[in-house]
Amino acid sequence: MKGSKVVIVLVLVLIAIALVTFVVDETKQAVVLQMGKPVRNVDKSGLHFKIPWPIQSVRLFEKRILDYDSAPTEILTKDKKNLVLDNYAKWRIVDPLKFFVTVHDENGAQARLDDIIYSELRVALGLHDLEEIVTSRRAELMAMVTAASNAKALDYGIEVVDVRIKRADLPEQNERSIYQRMRAERKRIANRYRSEGEEEAIKIRAVTDSLKVAIMADAYRQSQIIKGKAEAKAIEIYAKAYGRDEDFYDFYRTLEAYKKIIDSNTVIVLPPDTELLKYFK
Repeated sequence: MKGSKVVIVLVLVLIAIALVTFVVDETKQAVVLQMGKPVRNVDKSGLHFKIPWPIQSVRLFEKRILDYDSAPTEILTKDKKNLVLDNYAKWRIVDPLKFFVTVHDENGAQARLDDIIYSELRVALGLHDLEEIVTSRRAELMAMVTAASNAKALDYGIEVVDVRIKRADLPEQNERSIYQRMRAERKRIANRYRSEGEEEAIKIRAVTDSLKVAIMADAYRQSQIIKGKAEAKAIEIYAKAYGRDEDFYDFYRTLEAYKKIIDSNTVIVLPPDTELLKYFK
């Protein structure tokens, strides 16, 4: 019996510890959310403390360098040549709090990076001829695109580490080139709309969840106050009744007990000197 009690106590202690702690792996970083709103970053790995759910929850994000790989897009060079670029980038999350507020997750970040890197590629490559892009100044141009993209991405808690071109091809025919450009543009616009819609939905859900928690907490507090007052009043009434006439109060409570335990379907076998049957004598 004692052993089972010890096990129960240990389980309860472990549950309590799990509610107020969380672990951050060396490859992760975390944002602590309070009522759905981000309140602080956790950059160090190890064991950390928080207020139990649902007041605070934890969202984990990658600390390692991540890959960004875009679909091939068409760029117009300075000498009016269409160039189909297939580029990739390396990036990481440097401010998880800002990252969560602005883009929410890696999908949202990919959509933002798509806009930023494509825009910087179009600007940088549009100022140079095709030959410079493909041969002599390729590394220099990519360094410029990386720096410009990183400056804009920092607004979303993202660091762009490197931008590179995997392939740079001339389109086989104008029709295919136009189709790819239109498809990439529509996909970019759709991703931006989805990202913005997701951000707005998160804000609305956070406000709603916060209001819900506040209303439920206030309702519970009010119910406990009312219940406490009612119980205090009942105790006061019972005390007054008992104080006025102890014999009558004892008689009344015994009759109430008879009413609850005795009916046509109940058979009770008790010795005649039982305290419960004293009024039947």
